[in-house]
Amino acid sequence: MTWLTAAEALQMLGVRPQTLYANVSRKKIRAKPDPKDTRRSLYHDADVRRMARLRGGQRKATAVAAAAIEWGDPVLSSAISTVVDGRLYYRGRDAVVLSANETHEEVARFLWGGRPLGAGAPRDGGHRGNGPPRARVHESRAASKDLKSSPLQQAFLALGPRAATDLSSYGRALPILQSEAGSVLITLADAMLGIGPPADDRRADLHHRAAATWRRPDAADIIRRALVLLADHELNASTFATRVAVSTGAPLAAGVLSGLATLSGPLHGRASLGVLELVAGVKRGGAEAEIRQWLSQARPIAGFGHPLYPQGDPRATALLQQFPLPKPYADLRDAVEDAIGERPNVDFALAAVTKVFDLPHEAPLVLFALGRCAGWLAHALEQVTTGHPIRPRARYVGPPIP
Repeated sequence: MTWLTAAEALQMLGVRPQTLYANVSRKKIRAKPDPKDTRRSLYHDADVRRMARLRGGQRKATAVAAAAIEWGDPVLSSAISTVVDGRLYYRGRDAVVLSANETHEEVARFLWGGRPLGAGAPRDGGHRGNGPPRARVHESRAASKDLKSSPLQQAFLALGPRAATDLSSYGRALPILQSEAGSVLITLADAMLGIGPPADDRRADLHHRAAATWRRPDAADIIRRALVLLADHELNASTFATRVAVSTGAPLAAGVLSGLATLSGPLHGRASLGVLELVAGVKRGGAEAEIRQWLSQARPIAGFGHPLYPQGDPRATALLQQFPLPKPYADLRDAVEDAIGERPNVDFALAAVTKVFDLPHEAPLVLFALGRCAGWLAHALEQVTTGHPIRPRARYVGPPIP
């Protein structure tokens, strides 16, 4: 994330200081204190660039559309989640507050428009008679034959057959689709966590199942919190991919497959790997030297800063408050905040959770995928109700048309 000085922002905008300050007060441009001089402010580069597209106070439709693609104005309506004043809300409920007690299953049903939270669901992690239906065992077991493949490979193998054979999402009743959403989520869990003995109850709460799979029962609560906090994040890249797929009538499993493919990128679900690389460098040569090296190579500092949370990612704060931070992670956090003024985001928190609780190397991606699957399916269900495809236009910048 890049921040500008007042002089840089004013030059880019071509306005008087009063106009810049007015845009900050109206929350059109984010600002924060300059770490080098708290009497001065820094201004969010992307916000300033977006405002610079203004012409006489009015934006052309093409400028609005272009700005909306990258952290810009909302492009579609949704009742599922939003970020307001640095807080994440699920259907009007603070996600951090929900993570203190709720399970991923309860939040998933809530996001899917089902039973309200606090409606008397059992919380002992045992069998839920009214929980999601079991996944298609033969599909998930087929994907699990290759024991050397990664959880991500297993997930693609399990979702692929369902994406090809499940019924279209178009024109089907919402209760039927909600039930199918539960089975798709279990298919993903079976693939990424593996299937236990036949007597194993795969409808136990997901956080207990993950902790048991990784043989870390003490990690069950932090896994539960992470899954809840990752359940949705409005229209992020993987969620948008899911909505686009389902908007064409594709099966729910195909929508989740689209979301998972998008999540697999290093700038999304695999960002925690960059944090692990940073920490390895901190252990070798110290935090300040590692940050200096990354910045000298123009490499983005993984795990820090978020355009929607200029004052810090509340999801990361909620997770990091649950355990003492190991010294290399604490040193990295402090060095990054001193050097560039950014705070840890949820990717840093997932890397720290993995270290502290001795989880597998792929745990951050698994937790991200399983947690976010609830949101993907919520958006898929919501998209079905709109009844129309998502089909944006491209602004042509190629060779002149004769």
